[in-house]
Amino acid sequence: MKKSESNIVKLTLDPNNLPPLTAEERAELEAVAAMPDDQIDYSDAPFLPGAVWAKAVDLPSTKRQITLRIDADVLDFFRNTGRRYQTRINAVLRSYVEAHRKARG
Repeated sequence: MKKSESNIVKLTLDPNNLPPLTAEERAELEAVAAMPDDQIDYSDAPFLPGAVWAKAVDLPSTKRQITLRIDADVLDFFRNTGRRYQTRINAVLRSYVEAHRKARG
């Protein structure tokens, strides 16, 4: 656990080494899994666009530095998401490219 100067604690969860579920958590997941989709309450879930490329992921690769013109509001959106915003922009673009490659077959 790393503590920054602003007292923000950053935790990292290893998806390959998840903590075991409690009996209560397992029962809750089983109850939701048994429900029809139209009965599940999604009101606390954040809005995600329906685009195929919405699930962007970071993929390591060699990068090239370029000059790119981006609409101010789009750049502001990504900058306001915090550090490594350029990596997130790249991840969204990569996901878009891969979705279109798959669509072409």
